[in-house]
Amino acid sequence: MANIKIIQGDFEKKLTLQFAPGIKAGFPSPADDYLHDRLDFNRDLIRNPESTFYGRVEGDSMIEAGICDGDIAVIDRSVEPHDGDVVVAYVNEEFTIKFLDLTHHADGYIELRPANPHFSPIRISANDDFDVWGVVIWTIRNWHRY
Repeated sequence: MANIKIIQGDFEKKLTLQFAPGIKAGFPSPADDYLHDRLDFNRDLIRNPESTFYGRVEGDSMIEAGICDGDIAVIDRSVEPHDGDVVVAYVNEEFTIKFLDLTHHADGYIELRPANPHFSPIRISANDDFDVWGVVIWTIRNWHRY
């Protein structure tokens, strides 16, 4: 199972961007070396700083969605969850990160779906202690492993 550990964020810091407005995946332009901007998470990535948290992903049940062990999920608790969203859910005293599947709601249950064929969906019924804790709006990955 891919569990998630919730971390409080600090949204006051601004980081320097070396390339703006974007980083090209093709051949770079020599002029790009002279462009600078500031990355402000509040302005550029986070719509609701007071309701946004980070979570460190533990496990590989979401690996085929590109969410891997050690990644950081940016979770907004103020966003209304919809069918197909990646959510952080609280299920029977554990946090987990999965796709929200509401297609069986009329049948009396919903499912949390992994993105790894080696894991089964989690079926949620009225008897479960369940809450969609927040919606994942971004993920951050460290591409350089130490």
